[in-house]
Amino acid sequence: MAKYIIKRIAMAIITIFAVATVTFFVMNMVPGGPFMAEKAISPQAQAALNEKYGLDKPLSVQYATYMKDILHGNLGLSVKQRGRTVNMIIGTKFPVSARIGGMAILAAVLIGVPLGSIAAFKRGTLVDNIIIVFSTCGIAVPSFVVCTILMYILSLKLGLLPTYGLGSWKNYIMPVMALALYPSSYISRLMRSSMLDVMGQDYMRTARAKGLSQLVSIFKHALRNAILPVVTYLGPLLAYTVTGSFIVEKIFTIPGLGSEFIGSITGRDYPLIMGTTIFLATLMVIMNVLVDVAYKFIDPRINLK
Repeated sequence: MAKYIIKRIAMAIITIFAVATVTFFVMNMVPGGPFMAEKAISPQAQAALNEKYGLDKPLSVQYATYMKDILHGNLGLSVKQRGRTVNMIIGTKFPVSARIGGMAILAAVLIGVPLGSIAAFKRGTLVDNIIIVFSTCGIAVPSFVVCTILMYILSLKLGLLPTYGLGSWKNYIMPVMALALYPSSYISRLMRSSMLDVMGQDYMRTARAKGLSQLVSIFKHALRNAILPVVTYLGPLLAYTVTGSFIVEKIFTIPGLGSEFIGSITGRDYPLIMGTTIFLATLMVIMNVLVDVAYKFIDPRINLK
């Protein structure tokens, strides 16, 4: 286990290095600069700003300096939010996104796993068909459409929930629902197919032959093995939740990292774009390692190499 974790950490460092390198050079290939849109800025002032942030140096020098700063945990200064570091922005904005994303992931698992298990248990019945239709619609409908429908019904028509900000617990309901719909639908379909496969295995027939009830055999034997594909999906689910929250945060005017990231792209805030991308890539890599390690605890038969 220790050897495997060390190997994955080494691969994670290489992956993050590759992401940082590709993002840096692709970003600098885009014409223009972060100060091109400044109103009534003189060439002298623009040159001074470029010098302040090191944008007047050759690209290779900028790259070497930036990678050296990353090794020390310094993601640089934001060129649009004067006086604020990228570390400071991520530190204040990410917890907001993490709260919404964490609640959406929890809701997706708590909804998707039972629905998929029930659909497999009731295979071919009306209940199974209803769950399949629900999950198919949840996968097909994009998050911005879900946001619009929720705002129209729950806010405009019924007046039950607020449409912007995070002033109270009610503000979390619609964003979490919008973020949780797709993953809960996907998990339910994944769980259904996995459960059907497990229920047809020999050890399940043996458990039934030994006198165990169908309900006990499902929860004691089938669920533990059927949930492995769901655990595999939890890593990419984090990526979807974080990137999907960009749109949701923008629609519901939530002051999270997603809104900052979109603003950094439109404003050409190079350090913030780089810092956010590297941070999210690091988060993704860590989650994938944790998911792989979790396999061993869920199913001890799995051999990590």
